[in-house]
Amino acid sequence: MTFRQGQKVEIFQPSTDESWEKYMGGFIGLHGIITDPDASKNDPDALIEVSLDEKGTHRLPQDCLRIIE
Repeated sequence: MTFRQGQKVEIFQPSTDESWEKYMGGFIGLHGIITDPDASKNDPDALIEVSLDEKGTHRLPQDCLRIIE
């Protein structure tokens, strides 16, 4: 799946990525907008910068995100 800047996403599950931190479990179910998809690398393992509603901006693993309409 390719993420693009400005897409709306939901954190729908915990990530299996080693960069997933325990506190991020509180983010599950939150929505946000992709601010930096790291498209220049187009690396599926790269973290994606997401601006979460009322939680600030975080770099998150891709396997915890899904695009929402």
